[in-house]
Amino acid sequence: MKRCLVTGASGFVGSHLCTRLKADGHWVRGVDIVEPRWGKLDVDEFEKCDLRSAWDANAAMRDGIEWVFHLAASMGGMGFVGTGENDLEILTHNMRIDLNVMEAAGVCSSVERVFYSSSACVYPDHLQDRPVGVWLKETDAIPASPDTVYGWEKLLGEILMLQYGHAGKFSPRIARFHNIMGVPCHWNDGREKLPAAACRKVAEAARRPSPHQVEIWGDGQAVRSFCHVSDCVEMVVRLMESNFCLPLNIGTDECISVKNLYEVVADIAGVFGKVAWVHVDGPEGVRGRNADLRLMRSVLEYEPQVSLRDALTELYGWVEGQGCTNG
Repeated sequence: MKRCLVTGASGFVGSHLCTRLKADGHWVRGVDIVEPRWGKLDVDEFEKCDLRSAWDANAAMRDGIEWVFHLAASMGGMGFVGTGENDLEILTHNMRIDLNVMEAAGVCSSVERVFYSSSACVYPDHLQDRPVGVWLKETDAIPASPDTVYGWEKLLGEILMLQYGHAGKFSPRIARFHNIMGVPCHWNDGREKLPAAACRKVAEAARRPSPHQVEIWGDGQAVRSFCHVSDCVEMVVRLMESNFCLPLNIGTDECISVKNLYEVVADIAGVFGKVAWVHVDGPEGVRGRNADLRLMRSVLEYEPQVSLRDALTELYGWVEGQGCTNG
């Protein structure tokens, strides 16, 4: 049993990770700047704290914390990270959070390992300029040219992690998440990601008279892959337990275009063929992003178990049950 700290514990992946760590028999402290969003967390202790404060970050490491799972960040879907309107918040808040957490872990004698949730957004935009392009492998991140400030900040966080590791402060674990999805999640507050937004829009349209109009940002030809949160958490735990200290892709390689994802959701909702797709201006991100998972499979000895359709079926049922109104 390890004494674990989960930052960003009130968030989507963080809350699932807390539950998994407790199920594995670990002692867990969860910290976040907000109260748990989706019910009581399965933790031994929860503390509301602001990790932009070095004082709060150091306090979170007290009482013999051994493993730190650092997920706290200011982030969201393309409506949040892709418009440019939130770039200053993303850069300054996340840099402060990352540096404070890593420094606090580095000076805490009990901390052995630190996990850092990075992102596929670190990869260069020129490798992602076609719907079917390069399958991104871990070494492709440098030379750097991310398409968002969020990607730049996450890349800097990776570099910080590796430097703390080189200095012998703790043993780093770095995961580049590729579009994690599941329930419960943000779905109507401006921070929702593509699958949740698609489920909300289709569910809202299904409640209106036919034809059901659904807006899609851009031409819908951009390509992504998506990973269910249960698979993500399994791989995070395996990575933390491993001896692998370099950045590692975490996701699936089941590609789908944005338009096809909306169509799958419409089929799940029972309105496929009755929807009028309306393409509007909006942040689309890169044209094609998919992961080369050969290293992940080798290091973690794991294959994601939840199919995209099953994940979307679960998500649509949950979002439709929320009432499907814009927040």
